[in-house]
Amino acid sequence: MVQISRCLTRTVATVEADIATVTTQLTALDTAIEAFPLTGGSLLAALGIHSDATTLITTLNGATSDVTANGALDDADGSTILASVEAIEPTILDALTDIVTKEPAFASLPIGGIPALILQDLENLQTATAAFAAALVSNAPADLVSEASTLEDNINAAFTPAIAAYS
Repeated sequence: MVQISRCLTRTVATVEADIATVTTQLTALDTAIEAFPLTGGSLLAALGIHSDATTLITTLNGATSDVTANGALDDADGSTILASVEAIEPTILDALTDIVTKEPAFASLPIGGIPALILQDLENLQTATAAFAAALVSNAPADLVSEASTLEDNINAAFTPAIAAYS
């Protein structure tokens, strides 16, 4: 019954709450990546980054469903939501840049397979992020579509070098 009521009560406030949760989880992921040392990192810390990534993927997938269920946004709500996503763009870009820098550290861990796990996380994060961004663009007011599309393109493009570093 809880699931049914969740489906019926998806609103702009739900989407805003989703973005706040994404922001918190993204910040935790970025902080974990930044904290991973260039040498001497631990398997536990690497697995923590993986855990943070999978949590964020799940949240992004839920947020995508909520945006889609909410439908078209009016100008005020569209502006608020777009501003919230624009505010986390630097954190997304920082996390993706840092994960590239840390690739040799992950590759040097004594247990193999961590770079492959990070690649899988990056691919899943790209898919979830792209779906969320596409849902936002498709529900944005007409006058914000261009700005939202540019944001979507910038974030999607930032995944390319990160995925390439682990491929």
